[in-house]
Amino acid sequence: MQRHFHEELGALKQTLLAMGGLVEDQIRRVMRALVERDDAQARDVIERDREVNAYENEIDEKCVELLALHQPAAGDLRFITTAMKIVTDLERIGDQAVNIAQRALELNREPQLKPYIDLPRMAEKAQAMVKGSLDAFVARDTALARRVRAEDDAVDDLNHQIFRELLTFMMADPSTIPRALPLILIARCLERVADHATNIAEMVVYLVESRMVRHTPS
Repeated sequence: MQRHFHEELGALKQTLLAMGGLVEDQIRRVMRALVERDDAQARDVIERDREVNAYENEIDEKCVELLALHQPAAGDLRFITTAMKIVTDLERIGDQAVNIAQRALELNREPQLKPYIDLPRMAEKAQAMVKGSLDAFVARDTALARRVRAEDDAVDDLNHQIFRELLTFMMADPSTIPRALPLILIARCLERVADHATNIAEMVVYLVESRMVRHTPS
């Protein structure tokens, strides 16, 4: 019975990682859709969100089943409760990819306001944080989790930089507002992706050390 339980935990972990790989790919694809002004790819990201949501339901149901049938304790209980929290953050990262896709479709109907330089850099950092947090989860690597957590400041700085630059555009020429505002919203979405990656990293520390680091300094 115990061996079967740990096999189920292993399967749960693999499903969680598959979901993580999907949301990473969603961020990668949606930024390509933005930069290349590719409506078809943006719509594909929106459509694939159904797969993200299906993973969330599957993992939630499996976690509840494992809790009900096996009544796990200590480390196994922490693993399952951590998985339930991580899946919520992954689903919300998927939602941010959809939000970016919707803004990209809006922007693609207008002449491009400026070259996209800082947004792809911001997306690359946020995506690396998602990957790092999941790698930390797999390896139970709290040092990596803490490095991911520390990276959030760099993403926040880029968000502020993008906002200031676009604000300057809008103040100098109000006609740029319809094109600048969606870019500000995309930067905010990427900042939230990084926040969710940070949440996952913090849950890794909880899983391994049984210690909550949320709302404490890096």
